[in-house]
This record gives sequence, C-alpha cells and structure tokens, in this order.
Amino acid sequence: MVVTTQAPRTADEVASVLHEASQAKLSVVPVGGGRARGMGGVLDGCDVELHTSRLDRVLEHSQADMVVSVEAGITLEALQEELAKAGQFLPLDPFNSPGHTIGGLLATGWTGPLRLRFRSPRDFLIGIRVALPDGKLATGGGRVVKNVSGYDMMKLHYGALGSLGIIVAASFKVFPKPLHDVTVSSGGGWNAATHALSTQVAPTALELDSDGRVLARYTGSHDAVDRVIRDLGWTVEDQSIWERHSGRAPARWARIAAPRSELRQLVDGLPRGSGWWASPGIGVAHWAIASDAHSVIAMRANAEAAGGTLVMLAAPDDFMREIGAWGTPPPTIEVMRRLRDAFDPDHVLNPGRYVV
Repeated sequence: MVVTTQAPRTADEVASVLHEASQAKLSVVPVGGGRARGMGGVLDGCDVELHTSRLDRVLEHSQADMVVSVEAGITLEALQEELAKAGQFLPLDPFNSPGHTIGGLLATGWTGPLRLRFRSPRDFLIGIRVALPDGKLATGGGRVVKNVSGYDMMKLHYGALGSLGIIVAASFKVFPKPLHDVTVSSGGGWNAATHALSTQVAPTALELDSDGRVLARYTGSHDAVDRVIRDLGWTVEDQSIWERHSGRAPARWARIAAPRSELRQLVDGLPRGSGWWASPGIGVAHWAIASDAHSVIAMRANAEAAGGTLVMLAAPDDFMREIGAWGTPPPTIEVMRRLRDAFDPDHVLNPGRYVV
C-alpha cells in the first residue's frame, strides 16, 4: 500500500486536500503530534496521511479577555510558552507528553491529572473550526466565552478521532497561573489519597500509583496552600515530578473510567503485579497491560458491569483486533452512525479507527 503524505499550510488547503481525497474515495488519516496514534481500532486503510504540523500559529491572544485562538497543529508546549508570557496557561497535561498538538488533544479527548480541578478541554473550549470532506470549513462557537448561537458543534467533534472532519483551529478560555503551586507525596496508598481529597483546600491534581505513592498538587494563595501542606505533613516534591509523570505511555495501555465509588474495587481486580496509576478524584485509572488478551476482556466486563468503560489507548495491531478498542457499543450508536454518514458519507476519514 502506497501512502501519500500531505502537510498543508492553511485551513483552506486542508479542506481542499480532504475534498480531493474524498472524491477519489481515498482514505485519509489525520496526524497531529502522533502521540495518540495507538488509540482506536486498527485502520481499515490509509491512502493519505494528512499532517497538521504546519498549522502552528497563535491566531489571537487577548490577555485581558483571557481567550486564545490557535491553529490545530500547534503543540501544547508551544502554546503554553506563549501564554506564560502573560502569566496564563491552558490546564492540559496529557500523558505521553511532550509533543501533543491542540487538534490532536481535542480529537482524542485526552486529559491528565489537572482534570480534577479544571475538568476536560470541552469545558473551556469556546470555538472550533473543522475541515469537512465536502471541502468546506465549518465553524462552531466563537472567540468569546459566552457564545450560545447555533448547534454545539464543538462537542460533536471533541473525542471523535477525526471521524467527522479535521480540526484546523480552536479557541479557548485560558487561566491565570497560580500564585502558589506545591506538590507533596505520601506512600499511604488509597487511604492517603482519600484523606487528601477531603482536605479543606481541595487538591488541583491527585494521582495514585500501583506502588502506593500518592502525589497531591495544591495551588492557590500562599497562606491556604502552606496551611494544608503543613497539616498533611507529606514530603514536598520538585514540580518536575509532574513532567516525568506525564511522560508515561506503555506499549499496551488501557484507560478505565468508572464511578469514583467503584474505581478502587476495579483496580484491585487487575491481574496480580499489574502496573497502574489512577486519578481517584476523577474516577479514572490507567493500566500498563502485561497480561494476555483474556485478562483485558475480563477487566472490560468488570468495568462495564460497574457502570464504566475500558478503552484501549495503545496496543499492537493483533492484540487490538483480539480485544477491540472500545467495548460494548453505546446506546447512541445508531445516531452516531447517521452523523458519520452525514458528515463523511464515503467514510474516508480514519476508517476503522472510531466506534463507527
């Protein structure tokens, strides 16, 4: 199979390349930073790899309004560097960093520990622009925080793995960098994590490892943060520990999401000796899979029985085919199929990767 690589410089060029490929019935695989390429089902085909790396500009940054608009190919690190000049940041810290692009993060829905405090990007995403297979550019939302006109297309494309269109630009509400930012650790496991989540000042991020280590990050005023740190009595860590944590990316990797009350029991049910890390305050655990496919299938059944999901984030193709990327189709699957048919009738975008 011969794969053509395209790297357009503008949103119009992305739409044009996509339209030409659609007319020729050529499958198109969008590529941002490539950090989440293992997510989803095994591709049914790839004729054109469409890279967004040249769409890397900051289009507008209003420091006073705390809003930024960027092209989708800009890396998260480059955007954070630009925002830092104004004492601001975007609360995103995905795993398998660095190198994620903004468009890729929106297409995959990946988040990190900061989700505990700031929720997911869809909560501070205020505008989006998408190239469609018919060659048109569609816009949803805008460049202001309060914008309620029209259908909420942002949520439609968020997490859709580029199966409905290719994100070419986005606008966000941004946040001021905290006055005080301290991270502490404990070896107390689940009990320590539960205690930290119940403190008067809630942690901004809290992670628990399979070795029992807990990392808790507190941000805010000096007095409030210092008081909770003193009361906890945990070990103060250098902030670089979060960079090492965000670099995690096992070759066989699953994300388990469940109600918070069910997460510990699910994690305790992982095969003996499994490596994992969890966000107990969010209800998410990441599993570095070292066992066979049957254990993953069994774990998925446990997660779904508890009202959760097990989604594969990375695995060799044969392993992914055996277990499937997504699990039981959602009740909305028929609606999702109709949307796919409406936006991409020839299914040229990322064929086989998404749930539809």
